[in-house]
Amino acid sequence: MIVVIGSINMDLVLRVPRMPLPGETLTGGAFRTIPGGKGANQAVACARLSGKVAGAQQVAMVGCVGDDAFGATLRAALVGDGIIDSHITTLPGVASGIASILVDDHGQNSIVIAGGANDLLSPAHIDAAQGLIEQADIVVLQLETPMDTVVHAIKLARSLGKTVVLNPAPAASLPDGVLELVDYLIPNEIEAAMLAGVSPDGADAKALAAALQKLGSDNVIITLGSKGVHAALYGGDFTFPAEVVQAVDTTAAGDTFIGGFVAGLASGMDEAEAIGQGQRAAAWSVTKPGAQTSIPHLHELF
Repeated sequence: MIVVIGSINMDLVLRVPRMPLPGETLTGGAFRTIPGGKGANQAVACARLSGKVAGAQQVAMVGCVGDDAFGATLRAALVGDGIIDSHITTLPGVASGIASILVDDHGQNSIVIAGGANDLLSPAHIDAAQGLIEQADIVVLQLETPMDTVVHAIKLARSLGKTVVLNPAPAASLPDGVLELVDYLIPNEIEAAMLAGVSPDGADAKALAAALQKLGSDNVIITLGSKGVHAALYGGDFTFPAEVVQAVDTTAAGDTFIGGFVAGLASGMDEAEAIGQGQRAAAWSVTKPGAQTSIPHLHELF
C-alpha cells in the first residue's frame, strides 16, 4: 500500500494569453474548477499508475478538507479513483484549500494557494492514522501542510520502517536532520537550490544533487522539466532525457512524475524503470489541461 500525506485543494483554473503585469487587468479565457492539491494529485497519480483497478484500495490519503461544497467534491473525486479516505478529516466551519491558477498560451502556470483546511492538518491527525501507515510500504509527503506535521509524519513513518518519499514543494527550508530520514528526495531545480543554500541561477543539477546528498538524503531525484531528470542514487549519477511533447498545461506534471515513480517502485520496478514510468506519465500529463484531469491511467502510457 502507498499512503500519501498532504494537501487537498480545489484548483480554480483560468486560461490567459499571457501572465498579467503588476496592476494590469487582463481578459482571460475559459475557467474551470478542477480537483488538485499536491498531496491529492500525487495520490491520484499513484492510484492511476499502479495498474490497479478503481476500488482495489491500494492507495490511501491522509489530509483535511472543509465542510463546504469543495470539500465534498474533493473527497468524492479521490474515492472515485479508489483511494482510501478513512483518514481524510472534514473540519467544521473551515474552508477547503484552494489554488488560483493562471495558465498561459505556452502552457506555463502561475499559482497562488490558500491553505484552508490543509493548514490544520496536525500531528494528532498523523497519530490517528498510525494503523493505516503501518500497512504502507511507501509513505509520500509534500510541504503544502504545516512543517511540524510533515516532520512528525516522516519520523513516524521512518520509525515504522517505511520507505519515505518527500517532494519539498512549495520550496521551504527543512529542519536539521530531516533529510537523513528521507529515502527519496524529489525536488525541482528551484527547490533543490533552496535546500542546498545556493542561487538557482545557473545551478548545475549534478552539483545540487551531490550537495543534498551531503546534507543527508541518500537518493536525490531532481526534475528538470523539458531537460528531463537527474538522479543521484546509490548506484551513481544518471540523467534521463525528457520526452518531447507539445505542452498545453504543466500543472501537476511534477506530481504526476512522483506518482508514476512511486507506483513503479511499489510494483517492484527498479529505480531506473520507475523514473521512466514517471517521465512517461508526466509527458502525457502536460498535453492535457488541469491537475487531476491531466493525470493518465497506466494503460494510456503504452
